[in-house]
Formats: sequence, structure tokens, C-alpha cells
Amino acid sequence: MEQTTCCVVGGGPAGMVLALLLARAGVPVTVLEKHGDFLRDFRGDTVHPSTLALLDDLGLAERFARLPQRRVNTVQLPVGTGRSTVTVADLTVLPGPYNYVAMVPQWDLLDLLADEARREPSFHLRMNTEVTSFLVESGRVTGVRYRTSDGRTGELHAALTVACDGRGSLARTRPELRLRRFTCPMDAWWFRLPRHEGDPRGLVGGAGDRFLTAMIDRGDYWQCAALIPKGTDTQRRAAGLDRFLAEFTTAVPWIADRTNALHSWDEVKLLDVRLDRLRRWHRPGLLCIGDAAHAMSPVFGIGINLAVQDAVAAARYLVGPLRQGTVGLRDVRGVQRRRRPTTVATQALQRMAHAAVIGPVLQGRSPLGSAERAQHMARLLTGSRWLRRLPAYFVAYGALRERPPGAAVR
Repeated sequence: MEQTTCCVVGGGPAGMVLALLLARAGVPVTVLEKHGDFLRDFRGDTVHPSTLALLDDLGLAERFARLPQRRVNTVQLPVGTGRSTVTVADLTVLPGPYNYVAMVPQWDLLDLLADEARREPSFHLRMNTEVTSFLVESGRVTGVRYRTSDGRTGELHAALTVACDGRGSLARTRPELRLRRFTCPMDAWWFRLPRHEGDPRGLVGGAGDRFLTAMIDRGDYWQCAALIPKGTDTQRRAAGLDRFLAEFTTAVPWIADRTNALHSWDEVKLLDVRLDRLRRWHRPGLLCIGDAAHAMSPVFGIGINLAVQDAVAAARYLVGPLRQGTVGLRDVRGVQRRRRPTTVATQALQRMAHAAVIGPVLQGRSPLGSAERAQHMARLLTGSRWLRRLPAYFVAYGALRERPPGAAVR
């Protein structure tokens, strides 16, 4: 019978961070990842100061610094009738050294975490292994059933199973966890365009006719996002790619000389944007963290870092009980109690951005109402150094900063 102490379902940022922390503390942990590698495009690639500080605590800061990356230290939104931008978060007002957001391909971060975790004898990573169902005995989850890419099936028994497999998590189908959904005004198109020397650096935004753009500097190319009104993907595609590119270059004029690199709609991927959270993140023997517990909007790009902080808190709460063989409902409930307020506050902030900025732009209206109101907001956010620190700290660390368990620190 295959057995481990902690079965982590999903090798994303939350799953790999949790597994590394547990393995360093001597807890036997097995990660099941359904893909054969981490190379998937258009994923959350923002690494905020909370995660940068964690990597430093784990002795990985130097290795991370060698990864290809760009740095961003401001978050800007278009406001007013003229769609001028307002800086809503300036991370440079925070103390260093991590007062910026690092833009790093997620697969590079995951490879780094996996390589480091493999140094621990209690860590096991099994790629090409998809979880198909949970093992349940007397109302308690006791592990998972899985299927490998070559068709082999099996069971892995565990004292605790942690779902870190995103918003498509199998755990979300369990009715007792009760999923609560919030209205989102947008979906997102993802695509690539070449980047030239002399282009802006970092994260660049803009606003067009009923769409918003966000462009992430990848060195030799731009990872582009266009936020479109919810449910209009088919309609807008029917209008033609040339029409969209013309609208896009109106919003971002300096990129007009290379839009012909986008040849067909097949190169434009749709993200169905969701904002939701489970009312319960746990049941006996099971815990959900990251997007499995709460799917986030792409606003501010903070989903990956919220998931990582979930993993850090979970490791701190669970290391002792897992080592002692006493992990129970009280322990997994404690993780939700710790992390739920931050999740609720973050989603409330995103819903405000949806209502005040994104929704109006996608409906063809002025964000934040009048230009005077927009300018008043700008003066309010930038007029006081202490007031400027609040949104900056929230973007950087969330409502609550988590510290890793001492046994995992190097």
C-alpha cells in the first residue's frame, strides 16, 4: 500500500512551497502533478515582496536573483474621462530590499522550488500523475486515487491531503465545502507580441474601446492581456482579428509596428475570469489552499502570492501535528481561520476595482465617474507618504504577512 504523511495535489506555487517547507521540517510529503513539466504559458508570473522575502528566508534569494526577470514598483489604473493613469500603489515607499514586484516566468520559479525540495529525503514529486478521486473512510479523507499518463492507476494513502490544484480542483466538487461566487465584469484574452529595444519596461497598461490592456515585459516579447466584457468572446472574435488589433494599437500606439506578428485567433487564449471562495476550506483529512480555496481576479496580479502565503501559514500550523501523527480537524480549521480574513479583504478590494474602474471602462463609461473625482482620488493617494504606504503594503504583503516555520528556514 502506497502511503505518505501529506499528499499535496498540484505542483503549482502553493503546492511546491508547502511541500518544500514540510520536507525541510522532516515531514514525508508527496506531490502529485498531472502534467509532465511546469511549462505552461499565461500563468501568474508576478512575484511580490512577500514571496521574495520568503525565498530569502529559505536561502534561495541568490538563486532566484539569477532567473531572468523584470522589476515593477508601481501599480497604475486609468481614470477620468481622458483615461490618464493614477498610481494606486507605489512600492518604493516601502523599506528595501524587496520594494518591487519581480516578473518571472512561473515555470522558472517552480523549477527552482522543485530542485531545492529534491534535496530533502522526505520529499517526492510525481509528475504525469492525475488525481481522479478521494479515498474516504468513515467520513474522513484518507488519501487519493490517481492515474498516470501511461494509464496506470493506484491509491496513495495519507494522514492529510492538501488540494493545491487551482480553481478546477476536484475538492471543489464536494458540496459540503460550499462554493460562493461573485460577479466578474470581464474575461481576459492572452497573447504575445514581440518586444523591441526602446520599448517601456515592466508592466504597462492602457485602455481602449470597452477593453483594458496589461502588457508584461518578458525581455524579447510582451505577454499581453486584454480584458473584455464578460461573455463577449465569441461576439468580439466574430468581428475579426484585424478590428481588434486596430483597437489595440489605438490604446497602445507605440506597438503598432508589430501587431502583424499575431496571425490568427488561435494565438489568442481565453481566460474565463472568476472570483469565488469556498465557505469551508476543509473537512476531516482534507485542506484546500490557494486557488482551490479561493479563485482570484487578475486585478493587481496577487493571486499567486496569496496562494504562497496560504502555503506558508499551512506549513506553520501543520508541521507539528504531522510530525506527531495527530493532525486533525482542529489543525486544518486553524489554517482557514488564519487566512480567510486576508482572502476576504483582498477579494473585496478586487470587487471595488471591478465596480469603480474595470466595469465602467468595459461598458464605455468613465472610470471613477468624473475627471474631478478621479483627480481627487489621485491627490488623496499621493498626498501623504503614510497613506501611500497602505495600498503599497497591501499589494506587497497582503493584509497579513506570514512567516515560515523555523524548521524550514536556512
